[in-house]
Amino acid sequence: MSSVKEQYEAYPYPERNPKDEAKRLISGSPSLPQEIDHFIFGGQRDWSKPLRVLVAGGGTGDGLIQLAAIMAQFKKPCEITYVDLSKASRKVAEARAKVRKLSNITFVTGSLLDAPKLGEFDYIDCCGVLHHLPEPEEGFRALHTALAPGGGLGFMVYAPYGRSGVYPLQEAFGALLGDLPPKERLKQGKRIFEALPEGHPFKANINVHDHKASEAGFYDLLLHTQDRFYDVAQLMQTFAATGWHLSGFVTQALYDLSRVAKRPEGMGDVEAMALAEKLNGTIKVHTGYAVKAEEARGSANGRNRAVVPVLKGVRAQQLAQAVAQGKPLPMDMDGLKATLSLPKSAAPLIAAINGQRNLNEIASASGSDPISFGANWSKVENVLAGWGLLLYSGIARQGV
Repeated sequence: MSSVKEQYEAYPYPERNPKDEAKRLISGSPSLPQEIDHFIFGGQRDWSKPLRVLVAGGGTGDGLIQLAAIMAQFKKPCEITYVDLSKASRKVAEARAKVRKLSNITFVTGSLLDAPKLGEFDYIDCCGVLHHLPEPEEGFRALHTALAPGGGLGFMVYAPYGRSGVYPLQEAFGALLGDLPPKERLKQGKRIFEALPEGHPFKANINVHDHKASEAGFYDLLLHTQDRFYDVAQLMQTFAATGWHLSGFVTQALYDLSRVAKRPEGMGDVEAMALAEKLNGTIKVHTGYAVKAEEARGSANGRNRAVVPVLKGVRAQQLAQAVAQGKPLPMDMDGLKATLSLPKSAAPLIAAINGQRNLNEIASASGSDPISFGANWSKVENVLAGWGLLLYSGIARQGV
């Protein structure tokens, strides 16, 4: 059977053209510096100190390039170590870094299981990798050992319900094509896929698209030989068994049972999130941040008025204008639709967000007294933070 290493040597994933770095930056979660600050460092990291980063299983470099490029943009010191089993993937990542003239990256060909030998890190990125290990818990433990005190992990692992139809096909293709080399495996897999009936559960799944994007995407989604999923309960059990504590999911609203149904009295947090996941039914991946269990803490919040709010994916002035006009704010994320609303009195606060001002300064700039500011800001945070639209980070604050 083709090994994971053989797969990624033949089809580096995700498929990227290094020349495209001259015209765009691929961004996402985890490993957006503002998110790292928000979920791991309470929104108060001292960015004058070098951030020591391990990109574990870096693939063709999406998270690596995003993090290195944004740190360079803000002129913040950063030392990054990239490790991946695939030489072909590493070659793409190195070429992308070269186009952007990013020179603070050490490239290593190897396994993330050897992470403790590579040094001690303030932040570890491990996106879409742990679920491909023969024994994923060994990977979780290795990364835990490599993490410096006070640091944290940005992770992404596959979820079951939004990937409905994927795993039966992986199993069937494995039984039929397991002994073929990657390129022939892809050829035969595509031929069989085209013959599947239109009513097949996978073809009815509107949440998955990788198989349409590229040959590497088709292979990674449907022909992978080592792939497992985690529902929320399984992920929390794995965290507990390997010494991790969930700081937060990037889009916590997806796991909020109260948005779907009334939470029964006495129900625990994990059970409630697990029910929300099942009722939503569209979550393809779990993306979030974790810290060592012995240093358990949550994400930043506005109770600390010294933190600097930043908006993600929305512009402050446009959002403030919509709120001032009383317009509803439609959301559609991972198939979960919602309509958000904020009081008109919150508009001046939102308009004052510029990545520089902390909450005390926003209160002053908006002319709010402490009591009204506290009430209005609490509503802003409650509505926006759960959807990943509001973070706290001073990385862009001048003089920091």
